[in-house]
Amino acid sequence: MPDPPANTPPLLSVEDLRVSFQTEHGLLSAVDGVSFEARRGRTLGIVGESGSGKSVSALSILRLLPQPSGRITGGRVLFDGCDLASLPLGELRKVRGNRIGMVFQEPMTALNPAHCVERQITEPLRLHKGLGARAARERALELLRLVGIPAPEERLRAYPHQLSGGMRQRVVIATALACSPELLICDEPTTALDVTIQAQILELLKDLRRQFGMAIVLITHDLGVIAENADEVAVMYAGRIVERAPVNEIFDNPLHAYTQALLRAIPGADVAPKTPLPTIEGMVPALADLKPGCRFAPRSGRPYNEEDLIRRPPFVEVSPGHWVEASRVCVAPEVLARVR
Repeated sequence: MPDPPANTPPLLSVEDLRVSFQTEHGLLSAVDGVSFEARRGRTLGIVGESGSGKSVSALSILRLLPQPSGRITGGRVLFDGCDLASLPLGELRKVRGNRIGMVFQEPMTALNPAHCVERQITEPLRLHKGLGARAARERALELLRLVGIPAPEERLRAYPHQLSGGMRQRVVIATALACSPELLICDEPTTALDVTIQAQILELLKDLRRQFGMAIVLITHDLGVIAENADEVAVMYAGRIVERAPVNEIFDNPLHAYTQALLRAIPGADVAPKTPLPTIEGMVPALADLKPGCRFAPRSGRPYNEEDLIRRPPFVEVSPGHWVEASRVCVAPEVLARVR
C-alpha cells in the first residue's frame, strides 16, 4: 500500500492537551498545551529527552495515566471525530486495544508473567471481536507469523520469561495488532533491545504500516530512529512541543535551539576517535521548577533575562507545516522577523 499524501485528513488530533499530577507540591502540570496530529498510513515521531512529557502525552490519548494522581486538565483528544478525553469509560474501553493499539516501553512489564502468550494475545480478540477459543487461537497463530516469530505453535504455550527480549516485544506488537487497530501508539518500543533486534522491530513496524494503512505515533529519544521511520516530527521539551515539522525539514532546517542541540549531540561517522561528544548542559527541570516562559532558555547557553522566563512564547508557523515556539532566546531573530 503506497504512503498517503501529507494532507490526508488526520485520524487523531490532539488539541491543547494539558495533563497534571497531584503531588506533595500540589497539582503540577506535566503536559502544557500540546497539539499534534496523526494521519492514516503515516508515522508521527515525538522526540525529546527523558522527562519531556512524551510518554505522558501518549498515555493520555487512551487515558492510561497513573491513578489517582494523573488527570487530563484541558484540551481535546479527537479520534475519528470523537473526543476520547471526555468519552465515558465504558465507551473508551471499546476503543482501547480495538481501534487503538499500544506498544509499551518495556515488554517484560507490558506482559503478564502469570499468563502464557496465547491467553494474552487472544484476550482482546475474545473481548472486542467475540471470537471463540478456536478462532482466537488461529488468529493468534496468524499474528505471531505476521510479526516474524518462528515455531508459533510452541510460542503460544510459552510464558514471557521463556522468551528473549526481541520475542517479547514481537508478542507485545502482535497483541496490539490483534484487532487490526487504525492507530498504533509505540512508546519507545525498542529501548530495551540490542541494535540488531531494534532494527528488525522498526522495519516490522514500517511493513505493518504499509500493509494495513495504520497511523503510527512513534515516541523515542533517538533522532536516528526518527530519521528512518517518521514522516513528521514533534520535538518536546519540559511538557511542550517546541518545534513540529516534516522530518526532512527538522533535519535540514532546525529552528529551535533545543532541536539544534539534539541534532548536534548525534555521533557522526566522521568524528575522530576519543573526541568528546557534544552534550546539552543541565537537566530537564522538575515539574515543580517549570517556568511559564521559555523553558529551554537556562540550558541554551544564550543570554536571557527574567522576562523570557515569565511570558510563554507563541507557537507559530514559519513556513508551510513548520511550527516553532517563537522564543526570543531560542529562535534566530531573522526567523522571528518572518512571522511578526
